[in-house]
Amino acid sequence: MTSLKGKTMNRPLPVSPNQGATFLSRILLVLVVLTLGALIAPYWQPAEGPAAVAPVESPATATAQLVGTPAPAPGTDLYDIERATIDIFEKYAPSVVSVINKALLRDYFSLAIYENTQGSGSGFVWDKAGHIISNYHVVHKASAVQVIMKDGTVYDATIVGLDPDHDIAVLKIDAPAGTLTPLPIGSSDDLKVGQRALAIGNPFGLNSSLSVGVVSSLDREMQSPTGLTIRDIIQTDAAINQGNSGGPLLDSAGRVIGINTFIVSPSGGSIGLGFSIPVDTVVGIVPQLIQHGKAQRVGLGVILERDRYAQYYGVQGALIHEVIRGSAADRAGLRGRRPYEWGDVIVQIDDVVVRRSSDLRDILDSRADGDEVDVIFIRNNEKLKTKVALQVID
Repeated sequence: MTSLKGKTMNRPLPVSPNQGATFLSRILLVLVVLTLGALIAPYWQPAEGPAAVAPVESPATATAQLVGTPAPAPGTDLYDIERATIDIFEKYAPSVVSVINKALLRDYFSLAIYENTQGSGSGFVWDKAGHIISNYHVVHKASAVQVIMKDGTVYDATIVGLDPDHDIAVLKIDAPAGTLTPLPIGSSDDLKVGQRALAIGNPFGLNSSLSVGVVSSLDREMQSPTGLTIRDIIQTDAAINQGNSGGPLLDSAGRVIGINTFIVSPSGGSIGLGFSIPVDTVVGIVPQLIQHGKAQRVGLGVILERDRYAQYYGVQGALIHEVIRGSAADRAGLRGRRPYEWGDVIVQIDDVVVRRSSDLRDILDSRADGDEVDVIFIRNNEKLKTKVALQVID
């Protein structure tokens, strides 16, 4: 027997004729609205106000906002920052030179001696007396050096002074003073990471090449050709390649802030890791090279053990191997190595801690002949102190 409930659930519900008509009218209304909207849209303008669509910027305006500089003036394609860079290059590129390292070689068969180019680099005009600044490694082992100006004039150069500890060389050419424009000297003490840096040089022999970047980092360290550490090195991403060595690194005003000296690269080409000797170091050394032919340094009058030897035995500080007889250190009572006894270990100069021998050299580089310093040292596990008057050392 079938239940009444089951029959009621399966019976179709009655539909009113008015409901079907209402449904069709709604569909027609939607279609009419959509059609009218499509016809009106091309002629509709948004009201002014915050919701209005902003005008499309020209590429020039967008680029100017991107680099933070005003857009080019009407009728020109150059931005202010581009014009400033161009002005610096045109003004100072003639002060950057090519430095050619020549060597005398002997022919294996005829035994005749001939001159051959064994390397090249860059340099820049220091003064109107004809002094040219470059790297020591650019002129190392040269039997003759030539300097080529931007206009192609070739001069035979003499080596005035060398400082291999800081990779600096001073050359001199016999050029009319009126043809020489010394580069303005800036400062490396107040440099900031991110400021513009311009390198002018002769990469791969391509004379008067300009590359632009920024100061990428400061206070780097590098080894000089003698193996000593050069501190306060400037890192830049301005492209520096073989042949740029000895050329200037300039700031956005065209002032020298460093000497480009080497790169880090697995391929030998620039990958954005260039390094420059800070100009403050150069300014302190070049006058000495011009006057004396070498950098005159002050010291204590001691010979130090190599750092790796001291570190092998766990010694932290500058370990004295020998005290030169009659020197300032000798007069102050410092001792060198003796049979079965370590030499004195210098651990502090005035208020500056000494952790290795290069620290001692860096501290004394900023002192002058006759300056008195307090030397704190360890002897037989006892910390002692003495005063030493510094002297010029060879």
